[in-house]
Amino acid sequence: MYKETITIGLMPTRRPVFKMETARAEYDVIMPIILRQLPQSVRFVDLEGVCDQGMASIPGDIPKVADCFQAAKIDALFAPFCDFGCEEVVVGVAKQFKLPLLVWGTRDKVSTFENRQKETQCGLFAATKVLQNYGVTFSYIWNCEADSPDFVQGFDKFVRVASVLKALRNANIAEIGDRPKDFYSVIHNQQLLIENFNITVKPITLAAVKQAAMEILEKKDKTYTDYYADFKERHDCTGADDEQFIQKVCAGTLAIEALLRLHNCRAAAFDCIGVRDALGMTGSACTIQSELSDRGFPSACETDVWGAISALMCTAVSLGRDAEFLADWTYRNPDIDNSELIWHGGPFAASLASDKWKPRFHKNNRGFWELWFEMKQGKVTLARLDELHGEYYLFLGEAATCAGPETTGTWVWIEVDDWKNWEETLMFGPFIHHVAGVYGTYGAVLTEAARYLGIHVVTPESAHPKSL
Repeated sequence: MYKETITIGLMPTRRPVFKMETARAEYDVIMPIILRQLPQSVRFVDLEGVCDQGMASIPGDIPKVADCFQAAKIDALFAPFCDFGCEEVVVGVAKQFKLPLLVWGTRDKVSTFENRQKETQCGLFAATKVLQNYGVTFSYIWNCEADSPDFVQGFDKFVRVASVLKALRNANIAEIGDRPKDFYSVIHNQQLLIENFNITVKPITLAAVKQAAMEILEKKDKTYTDYYADFKERHDCTGADDEQFIQKVCAGTLAIEALLRLHNCRAAAFDCIGVRDALGMTGSACTIQSELSDRGFPSACETDVWGAISALMCTAVSLGRDAEFLADWTYRNPDIDNSELIWHGGPFAASLASDKWKPRFHKNNRGFWELWFEMKQGKVTLARLDELHGEYYLFLGEAATCAGPETTGTWVWIEVDDWKNWEETLMFGPFIHHVAGVYGTYGAVLTEAARYLGIHVVTPESAHPKSL
């Protein structure tokens, strides 16, 4: 999996009118706690040696702090207030970066008029108003102690928001093959993607995929043979009597990953049938997508670019620790009214399979080999970003998986409080039959990310038209 690292510019701030020793005492308490948060996912850049006592406090600090953070190529800003803080410095730095910003300070002890110590909460109210004056979007953890669960959870949420925004910032999405002629639902506007999100769609031809895969099969070097052996270990291939199919899955995976890296693409939208035909496969090319997901490259079927972007958001929100999936809304559960089948013909990451069995192959009703397994049980977040008339909408829903009838391809059943509400929300959307998902409960994180991006969030709980 692709493990995301978020570089955070850590900008403690103080106000010179308050005592330096009081702010420094606060700094010495909170900084060790901050620096040990999410060590596998976060790299901090602090201001020791840049500002007096490591805290930004005067206008002259602004260019020094900005230069430090620009050199470090930060992904987000965090301004802990060590006392009232300096709103001029906070906004002076933040407005130069247009990156997610977190503000927070600890709860003050009671102060008397004669012994005013920090007034942290007061300073946060002042700073957030100034940030809004300058059009700087920010996140906030309420006035709580640094070692409290509220701070730990709030900081974790902010890092995941920053990861989603980093993944989308200047992203390249590969479009492999052409849109299937009957799939009008996946049409997208590339110009608006560039203008509104700076996301570029990069076409990759089926001929390029075929050439790269055939070269891999011809050479069969150690990278290929090691990967092929690993694939056979992770999958039950006894049901597929065509060894060339398995070889082409492995070669196709390596070829497309190499092309994605060559074109600096973080995700892909596939012409699944086109890839299958280009490689002369006797089975579904969806297994290639399954493998790419587990290698950190989310993808979408039927050249669904919005689906690929949605899947990339799901990968990023997990900090690359869990594979995403891109599913069809399909059938209601015959036994549970509020349950729906989340399905597709083999593209879900094998790492998400239930421990009932290894991912295996069987022939579908069209005579093609496809990957077959039920996904594991757990909580899932389902997301779909889409566009209508220049406005952008993000569907978000959280659900629990549940038992249901066995089917083909890759699948899992989900159960929600009120499926009718979900169905109506999706129908009036504007959304289609594809939805991205990831294990975990990340609705609040993706809602916050959408606020930074100016995207309308649509949930089953939000207001929407009703069916007749």
